[in-house]
Amino acid sequence: MSMAAKKMTKAQLINALAQKTGHSKKDIATVLITLVELAYAEVKSGSEFVLPGLGKLVRKDRSARMGRNPKTGQTMQIPAKKVVKFRVAKACKEAIL
Repeated sequence: MSMAAKKMTKAQLINALAQKTGHSKKDIATVLITLVELAYAEVKSGSEFVLPGLGKLVRKDRSARMGRNPKTGQTMQIPAKKVVKFRVAKACKEAIL
């Protein structure tokens, strides 16, 4: 039996970055918030947001399609929509796997 891996919380991430860089937690938190806001704005404008060595956020237009209601089995039209995807960088895959 294996134990579930614990997730790093935002506070733990800020603490770890502050210890490694020697900057204050407040400065690190400001940088993280700014980074997230910048990523949202870039992807929302139709561009993509790249974090070198980690991956990139991209917005895709998903076309309308026919689907099936799993409860009733009835076919239905699924409308088109926009989705956000994260593509993992090759360097990240190689470092982890």
